[in-house]
Amino acid sequence: MEKLIEVRWHGRGGQGAKTGAQILAEVFFDRGYHIQAFPEYGAERSGAPMKAFNRLSKEEILLHCQVENPDIVVVVDPTLLTAVNVTEGLKDEGIILVNTPHTPAEVKKKLGLKTQKVYTLDATKIALEEMKVNFPNTPMLGALAKIIGEIPLEAFEEHFKSKFEGKLPPDKVEANVRAMRRGYEEVQGE
Repeated sequence: MEKLIEVRWHGRGGQGAKTGAQILAEVFFDRGYHIQAFPEYGAERSGAPMKAFNRLSKEEILLHCQVENPDIVVVVDPTLLTAVNVTEGLKDEGIILVNTPHTPAEVKKKLGLKTQKVYTLDATKIALEEMKVNFPNTPMLGALAKIIGEIPLEAFEEHFKSKFEGKLPPDKVEANVRAMRRGYEEVQGE
């Protein structure tokens, strides 16, 4: 990583976007990076649109404000593609990762993107198959590990295990790790 990477997450309350941003930051912190992770809420209720943010850098981070021009946008809930402007401020060379069964080409066309790279992953399907609950943030983390490429997926898996051992039953921890690995393996990009 040669520069600061800024990430903006779009989700709905209860889908794990805030937790996803926190875990992403913690994994990078464990590897010696400077990090920031913080949410922004509107109405604080389950299902309400919300945002979370990350900054990741090998250098000290001196910014302490909202992420206005993200390098990466993560859309955890595909209904937000038409509900809010998820591409607002996205850099011309930016990346958008969307939880959807649609192809990257379909999403790129729908959003009218020209220069940005689009990745898609059916994270909801993976979460339901592996974890039996709709927490798409876990497979999205696996996809982000692949897209960013700075830290191996195994570091994400080990961090998740250590963070949630004792908080979740072992079979739930393993289900999350499987979902994360599938996110890494199944993400598609254009």
